[in-house]
Amino acid sequence: MNSNNSIFNEQEVLHELKHYLPSQAPLKDFIHHNTLHAFQHLKFYDGIRHASKIFGYFVSLQLEDYRSLYISTRIREDILKRTIAERKGLEHVNEWMKNVLSKKYDTSISSRIGLLRLNWKEQYRIDLDLFVHPLLFRILCSYLDQGISIWGFPVGHKGFLSSMREIEANSFTSFFKRKRAKELLLKGNCKIEDLLKILVGAESLYKQYLYDQQFAHQGWSGMVSTVEDQPQSLLNPKKISIHDLIVFELLLEIDALDFQLEEDWLPMGSNLKNRPVELFDEVPNTELDEVLSIWQDAFEWSYYDQVLAAIQLQKKKEETVPFHKSFQVFTCIDDRELSFRRYLERIDSECETFATPGFFGVEFYFQPEHGKFYTKCCPAPVTPKYLIKETETKKKRKKEAYFSKVSHSLFRGWLVTQTLGLLSGFKLALNIFRPSAMPAMASPIAHMDKASNLTVENKFTNHRENDLQVGFTIEEMTQRVETILTSIGLVKDFASIVYVVGHGATSINNPHYCAYDCGACGGRPGSVNARVFCVMANHSEVRALLSSRGLVIPIETQFLGALHDTTRDEITYFDENLLSPVNSTNHKKNTPVFVKALDLNSKERSRRLVSIDTNLSAKKIHGEILRRSVSLFEPRQELNHSTNAVCFVGRRTLSKDIYLDRRSSMSSYDYRLDPEGKYLCNVMKPIAPVMGGISLEYFFSRVDNYKLGAGTKLPHNVMGLIGVANGSDGDLRSGLPSQMIEVHDPIRLLVIVEHFPEIVLGAINQLPANYEFYLNEWVLLVAVNPETREIFLFKDGSFSLYRPLTRALGSISDAITLIESVKAAESTHIVEATKENLPVYLIN
Repeated sequence: MNSNNSIFNEQEVLHELKHYLPSQAPLKDFIHHNTLHAFQHLKFYDGIRHASKIFGYFVSLQLEDYRSLYISTRIREDILKRTIAERKGLEHVNEWMKNVLSKKYDTSISSRIGLLRLNWKEQYRIDLDLFVHPLLFRILCSYLDQGISIWGFPVGHKGFLSSMREIEANSFTSFFKRKRAKELLLKGNCKIEDLLKILVGAESLYKQYLYDQQFAHQGWSGMVSTVEDQPQSLLNPKKISIHDLIVFELLLEIDALDFQLEEDWLPMGSNLKNRPVELFDEVPNTELDEVLSIWQDAFEWSYYDQVLAAIQLQKKKEETVPFHKSFQVFTCIDDRELSFRRYLERIDSECETFATPGFFGVEFYFQPEHGKFYTKCCPAPVTPKYLIKETETKKKRKKEAYFSKVSHSLFRGWLVTQTLGLLSGFKLALNIFRPSAMPAMASPIAHMDKASNLTVENKFTNHRENDLQVGFTIEEMTQRVETILTSIGLVKDFASIVYVVGHGATSINNPHYCAYDCGACGGRPGSVNARVFCVMANHSEVRALLSSRGLVIPIETQFLGALHDTTRDEITYFDENLLSPVNSTNHKKNTPVFVKALDLNSKERSRRLVSIDTNLSAKKIHGEILRRSVSLFEPRQELNHSTNAVCFVGRRTLSKDIYLDRRSSMSSYDYRLDPEGKYLCNVMKPIAPVMGGISLEYFFSRVDNYKLGAGTKLPHNVMGLIGVANGSDGDLRSGLPSQMIEVHDPIRLLVIVEHFPEIVLGAINQLPANYEFYLNEWVLLVAVNPETREIFLFKDGSFSLYRPLTRALGSISDAITLIESVKAAESTHIVEATKENLPVYLIN
């Protein structure tokens, strides 16, 4: 960015401004991403330092927080000393130990953003934000409204600025209090440069003024920018741009100054005494920055070192394949599925589990029967060319009578309030003591009728709708099934039933519910994807084509789709009626294993939840989990990804005997089937942007929940169904609410790949956008030699040998992970006694 260029280039400035604004999509498409994506071209610590000094963000824990973690031994002394030695040299360890442990620093943050516009207060004692923001936010919310308002925006079919002009021209009232701004709008003389000349005067200040202005409400500005770039993110389309927003806000500022100062004012630049430092001038690296980065590295590696040591300390054994497999399961790589898979494996040693991104390699738009809109069921960067339509649904959506449009009229609205309104108030009060499901609840099962049909196969060449192909051809289906099965290593020894389990989450009273569903499915439940994949894998012509390519699926093997509700720990199966008589019997035998695993999973989850007694039996705790899942007054029905830290890419043997406390996501991959890394590139494609994005959004929402997070849910007000604000006139809050990040340790994601380092390097080099995550250390990467278990750390473009400092780990018996069956005293201490993150254990 050329910050010293005195010539104002509007197009260039707006393009750069949009890059730095938050890019969070509307609530219906809430997907995790790197909050500070604009700085990702810099090394991690350089990037967050610039973000902090320029925009005033907190980008790490506070110095005293790190020191407390050291005192509690969660930051290890040997790791801290090694970190200092690597950064400052062995001879300076003692000096820097004193700095990090006891030296006093000024930890206050003084940002550059906002300093220029602060001159309005200093010159004229006027707070422009106070006069402009309330009106501006109400207009934006009304214009972008997606269904909260009873009446639509008066001129909603036109672009934002054109709509404002038409309303102003045809209304008895005005947005403005003085003539000048009104005439500028109506005459169409609204070039940003001309308006800035009135307000600022000095052209060299224009760019910084716009940054100050838009970052005074970065939530609304970011939402406008996102809608401009992704108009499909609104079901009720609106044409708006950051240009139009800036023009209208500049007019409101001119009008506020005219009104307050009776037009007796000069442009800011004419009286500027102290010109603030250029926004994007170089940010020096201070000693405090060095100290904080040392602490952060030590905090992260105090955990990572345990995980990597566990890989080497667990008994190395070849993957044992039971002669008879009771069933096979593949789930999403989501960290919430880790313990579920572990319990399935421990309860039934003859089952086998895998994991792959939860869209299961099938990318499409989905249209429910009678639905007006298409929903995207694949990762955000992917643009599908296919449409899956639901037909023959038998489900009727429940709704409360008082939600009817009848309640909007004057007389009937009063009548409904006095009758059904009283009843609903009673039901609301009753819900405190006896929570129950209600129509307003967001349920992942409601995404698709389990008894409906799906148009998975494209049987007619020209069967298209809105430029989308309806269904997949046999060749397209075969290619997707082959890719998924080969990438996860399931190419032989098939069980009679292979369960394909997507995931979603029940949510109530939670506008961020999309963040709890499957990110790989575009923030939707994975039910449709699981079912579509199973239709493909069960198709006789697909199997014949796979067989001709050497991938033989036995005729008796059937794929069965399912959905795991991660809030309620319940599972729903699809198309059970299509199972053969033998597999129907087998399915009935397998079902109790899933039920038991979900009970135990509930108990393991419950230790994080204050309102549940973790010492109860797994079955009773599961009942409590079900009750809180429908409670209007429970802000934490589940904690989502709030403990994520590590991602494994490899065979199950790489981590099967390590207790990771639900802190790891896992993507199945067998290096033996892919010696040259052809499939590894595909496997790695979603890891950095999806899992790394989750980690980074949790990281920054945790360390600065005010500016980079959404604050507490309690005062949130849903604005136009697109975002949340505190109160009715506040800025939109981006990031995650405090109830999602309270127990999160802010550390970067460590990706652990089982393959030779040179193969891993070749795979990530094929994806420039993803490579940036690893090269600049926003996501950390290690390769594990599958033959020797040696560990190689990726840094500065190459891998080097890493030797863990951890020499021993605690161990727990195999039974301890089956919480309910444990009688050993230590189990209570390990699993039930603390709500904090647990250390890494080996499972004997």
